Amino acid sequence: MADLYHALTRGVDKREIFKDTFDYLRFIHDLYEFNDVESVGTSHRIFEKAKQIADEGHIAIDEGHTRKLLVHIHAFCLMPNHYHLLLSPAIEGGISKFMKKLNMGYSRYFNERYERKGTLFEGRYKSILVTAHAHFVHLPYYIHLNPLDMFDYGWRERAVHNHADAMSYLENYRWSSHLDYLGKKNFPSVTQRELLLEFFGGEKGYAQALDQWVKDISIGEIYDVLLEK
Repeated sequence: MADLYHALTRGVDKREIFKDTFDYLRFIHDLYEFNDVESVGTSHRIFEKAKQIADEGHIAIDEGHTRKLLVHIHAFCLMPNHYHLLLSPAIEGGISKFMKKLNMGYSRYFNERYERKGTLFEGRYKSILVTAHAHFVHLPYYIHLNPLDMFDYGWRERAVHNHADAMSYLENYRWSSHLDYLGKKNFPSVTQRELLLEFFGGEKGYAQALDQWVKDISIGEIYDVLLEK
């Protein structure tokens, strides 16, 4: 199995890096567009494609261009002031190259849109190699459950107050790869899900295991790879 890394980038001073739907869609577009060995092209083309995403609510795929991936994006989750990625390199040095393109490109967009200057992100991205079997088993669920911080923070202490409502909240949160793992088409072109789906027994197996994980949260088993401490 390829090396897996949990990567996290936070806004400087914990500031919001996604202010509205357009920002989220733009970043998801960038996850796809910048995952390519080749240059992304002109800023005008990027802006027009991002605007199309905002208007249509999905990523417009350029079927005339075949990407050579820098990384495999196995899972992602966007939060108001940070984001999580579960990555493996597709080429040597792919993760550092991808993260540089991603953070620089989105920072440039954000500063232009909001007429600001300066650093958007809190230093260099953080990443840690996933080495233990427990990390591999639990980390994708943890990444996808992060939005519960905005609904029921008790989930981190095994204190979800309403399990059904928590699961419903996650199924209505668009800004992660969770829905695509459930088989509900959201942003399927962004992620490479074969590895995790095979391990978790397909979409049904993933859904059942995540549902159980919310009931029996095991954050302690992955504490050393969470990056938020």
